[in-house]
Amino acid sequence: MRSRYFISLPEPSTARGSDPDLSSMANGAEAFARDVQQVLSSTHAFDRWRAKQSEPDDVDPGLGGIDLEAKVTGSQADLGIDLVIETALASNILQQRLRWLFGNGWRLRDVAQI
Repeated sequence: MRSRYFISLPEPSTARGSDPDLSSMANGAEAFARDVQQVLSSTHAFDRWRAKQSEPDDVDPGLGGIDLEAKVTGSQADLGIDLVIETALASNILQQRLRWLFGNGWRLRDVAQI
């Protein structure tokens, strides 16, 4: 089942994760959308995150899921950024990836099943 998530970055300049190796350094709606697209459709960020864990081999491999058909669009909204994310990934995986990229600098506005 696919879902559409409506995410806002109210203060894009501070929407950064705590780990510089995983955090987005994007500027602009398209760049933020591209970062989310990459983190959903590739295992690179998950592999870096897992390698940093105290017991990497104990990390649930299910957390490394990807969605090659994920679609992300970004648009400028006043001073913030709005993202629309379409994915089949579980919401807990999406939220983890958004925290890697944006820390607490993002807000879930709505979710719809598609």
